[in-house]
Amino acid sequence: MGANTAENTNLRLKAVLDILAESVWSETTLNAGEVLAEAIVRVPFNDHEAELLSGGIPRGHKTLTSASAKLVKAGWLVKGRSGWTIPEDGLRATVAFPDVAAFAAALDAGTPVPADVPVPTAPPVKAPARKAAASKRAAAKKTTEPKAAAAEVAEPKVAAAKVSAPKAKAATAKAAPAAKRSTRKAPAKAAAATAVETVPQPEAVAIAGDFNKILGAPEDWAPQYDEAQMEFNPLVQVWTITAELPAGFYTYKIALNRSWDENYGAFGARDGANHELNHDGGPVTITYSHATRDIVIG
Repeated sequence: MGANTAENTNLRLKAVLDILAESVWSETTLNAGEVLAEAIVRVPFNDHEAELLSGGIPRGHKTLTSASAKLVKAGWLVKGRSGWTIPEDGLRATVAFPDVAAFAAALDAGTPVPADVPVPTAPPVKAPARKAAASKRAAAKKTTEPKAAAAEVAEPKVAAAKVSAPKAKAATAKAAPAAKRSTRKAPAKAAAATAVETVPQPEAVAIAGDFNKILGAPEDWAPQYDEAQMEFNPLVQVWTITAELPAGFYTYKIALNRSWDENYGAFGARDGANHELNHDGGPVTITYSHATRDIVIG
């Protein structure tokens, strides 16, 4: 069981680099949670790894999070405030150590990537995929265009029907003023329809963790104090807090209504594992969405 878990962890560490490399080539941005989640999808937990620890987090997830420090030490991964990124040495490591045995041995021994290994570029197989997607979009467009043309052809018939019904027009002439009065209110209704969809919100949202004293609260891990409360933005339906924190490693959770009765941790899990923050020092903004129960660091 132990050897299997160790091999799985090394497979997931390699998957982390592969996922980050793919994000570079596709020009997409992934946060740390998304990278870890995808690595676990590619290398699923065994029964032992799926067991929940006391903090409510799977054993395999905790192992992977801790093991990711080896990638940082090797210079193959950078953990920053805006998320995880892969430097050139990390990209080169994905091709220098293609199989998991060589990858794990190099990682454990601190073996540097050979100097003659070039920085890999996006695999050529992705280009046809983009062409195929473009072809599908073009086909979909061709499919919908005749319908639009048919609608345009049918339009004169509607106009002709209006011309051939003078009695109906006369009968409704008296109702025209009322119609005009109702159309004057239409813009307000349209504006309301374009507003962000609202989600029932808690009365208060706090960020409770081991830095609450730094924010001015009397104690840490205390969601009841004003200093821990986040501010709600009704336009975008999110809660935010910006704080000036010294460099360090911090843990915290999102707690609702100034108590621990309802709280959310990593990946938006209720009563889940603590969120973690490796901070370089300076201002940091944390945003919480009650629709997803998860956070974004900015």
